[in-house]
Amino acid sequence: MNATPIRVLVVEDDPVAADAHALYVARVPGFAVSGVAHSRAEAVRALDRRPVDLLLLDLYLPDGHGLQLVRSLRGAGHTADVIAVTSARDLAVVREGVSLGVVQYVLKPFTFATLRDRLTRYAEFRAAAGEASGQDEVDRALAALRTPEPAALPKGLSAPTLDAVTRTLRTSASGVTAAAAAAEVGISRITARRYLEHLVTTGRAERSPQYGQVGRPELHYRWISLR
Repeated sequence: MNATPIRVLVVEDDPVAADAHALYVARVPGFAVSGVAHSRAEAVRALDRRPVDLLLLDLYLPDGHGLQLVRSLRGAGHTADVIAVTSARDLAVVREGVSLGVVQYVLKPFTFATLRDRLTRYAEFRAAAGEASGQDEVDRALAALRTPEPAALPKGLSAPTLDAVTRTLRTSASGVTAAAAAAEVGISRITARRYLEHLVTTGRAERSPQYGQVGRPELHYRWISLR
């Protein structure tokens, strides 16, 4: 992640939920809470005082819809990205949000792990810079915002376990072995290796032999960050 934290404004009318969301954001490395707003008007005032990089935005606010806020911000020249936090499941609203720059939707209720995954994916997408060498690199940058499709997993692999192994790999700066991943996730070493090898096959990780003092080298896995 970038050395400079990604500044986040939490916009949520429920004070308890707002505090929880701010706490969640603060727990994710590379992110910093710039402020908390409980209404559309408060959000506008907060952004006028201090620009941010990302809005964690509830769509149902007491003084107007969240997408109305986004529309007015775009008209005023604010370019912050938006992750919508909402119980709304109307796909027409989702499409409108995408057109206004909503990069992710998180449906309530959600866990810290869910939000952490979305923020981590957003940070990876944001870190992509420079000129793409071709279509594959563009596709790879956009794929950072998407969660894995469960139907695409090989037989015997599950999406929740893949998410857990992926988080373990992403949060390790130096990478992990299958044994280390297994201990962290709570699965067998053989099972962990299957998931790690799947991440290698899909281009999300790389492996290299790690040589010890005795015995055969152990495979070491590292997450491939976008550049």
